[in-house]
Parts: sequence; C-alpha cells; structure tokens
Amino acid sequence: MLLSGKRALITGAGQGIGKACAEVFAQKGAELVLIDKNRKTLPYVAESIRSKGYPVDFYVFDLMHTKKLESLVSDIKIKGPIHILINNAGFDRPGTVEKVDKRRFVDVLMIHVIVPFLLIKMFLPDMRQMKWGRIVNISSVYGTEGAKGEVAYSTAKAAIIGLTKSVAREGGKDGVTVNAIVPGLIRTPPILKMPDKYKVPIISRTFLGRIGEPEEVARVAAFLASDDASFITGTTIFVSGGWGV
Repeated sequence: MLLSGKRALITGAGQGIGKACAEVFAQKGAELVLIDKNRKTLPYVAESIRSKGYPVDFYVFDLMHTKKLESLVSDIKIKGPIHILINNAGFDRPGTVEKVDKRRFVDVLMIHVIVPFLLIKMFLPDMRQMKWGRIVNISSVYGTEGAKGEVAYSTAKAAIIGLTKSVAREGGKDGVTVNAIVPGLIRTPPILKMPDKYKVPIISRTFLGRIGEPEEVARVAAFLASDDASFITGTTIFVSGGWGV
C-alpha cells in the first residue's frame, strides 16, 4: 500500500475524512495537494503534516467557485501531474422535498457531483496518458438507501456512484481505476453535532455497534489508491460497520 512517487489531490482536507486521508497518504509516501475552503483548519493540517517531513501543497479555495476551478487546476499541474484524486469535499442541506428549495438542492449537487465531475474531467486525460491513475469518490450509505429529511444529500451521494461506474468504464483500458467508498456514521465534526435521537438509531443498525473513525475510511482510500488494488475498479466499498449492507 505504498504511495511513494505519487502525487495525491485531496479535497475537503481541512477536517474529518479529508484530513485523515491527508495524514494516511503522507505516511504512505504520497506527495500531497490539499484543498479546502476553511482558511483556519487547512493551513493547520498542512503545517502539521509538513512538520513531520512530508511534502505538502495546499490551496484555500471554495470549490463552489467553479469558474475559477480551471485556473486552480492549471496552477496545480505546473508543479507536476496528479496521479491520485480523492473527491471528498461536501456539505449537507437537510430537509424534506417540501422544505428544501431549488437553490439548496442544486448547491448540494454542485459540491458532491458537479465539482467531482469537473475535477475528473480535468485530470483524467493526464492519467490516461500516463497509463496510471486512481480516482476515489466518497459517497454515503444515504446514497444507497436514501434517508428521510436528506433528499438533496441522498440524491447527490447516489449520483456520485453513477459517475464512478461511468468513468471507470472510460478509464479502465488506460490503467485508471475509479471507485467509490460508502462510509457509514463516521466521527466527523458534523456527526459530532448530530443529536443523539438521530445517531442512536443508526448505531443500532450498525453491525459493529459503534461510530467509525475517519482513519478507517482513509486507510481504505489509501488501499484503493495503491497498486495493491490494481484490479479493483467501478465498484463501491462500504466502510460502514455493516450499516446499509
């Protein structure tokens, strides 16, 4: 599972699963390119990793500003090719169909589906030319079974699975693998703020009977990004403790 000589771009790297991916990928030898809109957390994450001797570039950037995304990607490519793309950035706008307006619904689709699509569109040709590439998209159990009051998030997380399978078909012949991870209830800042009345029922449906840790998702992402997973593509891997399986 070593990633030496590989350059990995991780979105939403300022906290949670993205932060854990950054730490695990650095330990595996990858050169990091981190993106997050949080100007307080991302520099701290980057400097913490850099202080341990690992190479890190970071960009405080709101991925919702898609018109500026091409310029950002050009800056990233100047320093070298991206071998690994981890599409992790996201947010939620809870609500039922009656309560979620069009703008909030579109915003959730934008960050979870359109942004990953655009990043894939910009980096996939280079990966195909190199005859090696790894794309890992972060989905959710809500994307596979839906959830009351999560119509936007569930729709977006289902869509990223469809995107994963389609791009896997396109990149396979050139050695590019594309997979999705389906996390369950993971100890991230939003989940820590979730009221127990919502968390407890999910934990009761989780075979392992507990909340997962961000590092447990990150280690699976590192596996999928490595040569150890060279014959795995177009699939979804549940990291959910059994919830949703």
